[in-house]
Amino acid sequence: MNQSTFKILENRNLAEKVFFMRLEGDTSTVTAPGQFVNIRIDGLYLRRPISVCDKDEKTIAIIYKTVGKGTLAMSLMQEGDELDILTGLGNGYDLSKAGERPVLLGGGAGVPPMFFLTKELIKLGKEVTVILGFNTESEVFFEEEFNQLGTETIVTTVDGSYGRKGFVTDALADMGYSFYYACGPEPMLRSVYKTGTTDGQLSFERRMGCGFGACMGCTCKTITGYKRICKEGPVMNREEIIWED
Repeated sequence: MNQSTFKILENRNLAEKVFFMRLEGDTSTVTAPGQFVNIRIDGLYLRRPISVCDKDEKTIAIIYKTVGKGTLAMSLMQEGDELDILTGLGNGYDLSKAGERPVLLGGGAGVPPMFFLTKELIKLGKEVTVILGFNTESEVFFEEEFNQLGTETIVTTVDGSYGRKGFVTDALADMGYSFYYACGPEPMLRSVYKTGTTDGQLSFERRMGCGFGACMGCTCKTITGYKRICKEGPVMNREEIIWED
């Protein structure tokens, strides 16, 4: 984990209440797709945990949705503004499990880490399919960016206003694949867990207190006991998860 100052290079609207931000700073501790950063917002007590969408030697990119005071404040920030950010948080996806034809499933706010993961899998020569799930057409983002990576990209919307009507699991049921990676709201992850025909890894979204394992405020029940989403997660192996009602 590293705490440092990042400078905003870009902050723009992508879709309904969805924004893209690129920041310049020390990215050395961002080492795996699926990790997240924790952003300090002036005047607010808790930092905001947000998945890394992309990175290079000098910058990281994040995508966030305005759902409260913190993310609304972020959407109003300008190029040149600075943010205090904790980086290198959480354990990311294990690329060695991918096999030759992995499928990646992102639902809503779970889409961004799939972009970083796709780039890394392509570097390894994998044949990647991406399924992006949204409620409606106005929420769709990053389809073209995935297409530009050379992946097969399938978009689903619950209301059928764009792409394929239904959920990401409806598209998943129709294909063959070697392994799956998923990120999204818990109902989606539960459905992927039930639908998937191979082993997989799921990244959980939870409210967090500290973001680095000190407060035990975010946990997931597993076959070896409770694990902290921010520390031992957010990525969990399919076979270790115990779902609680």
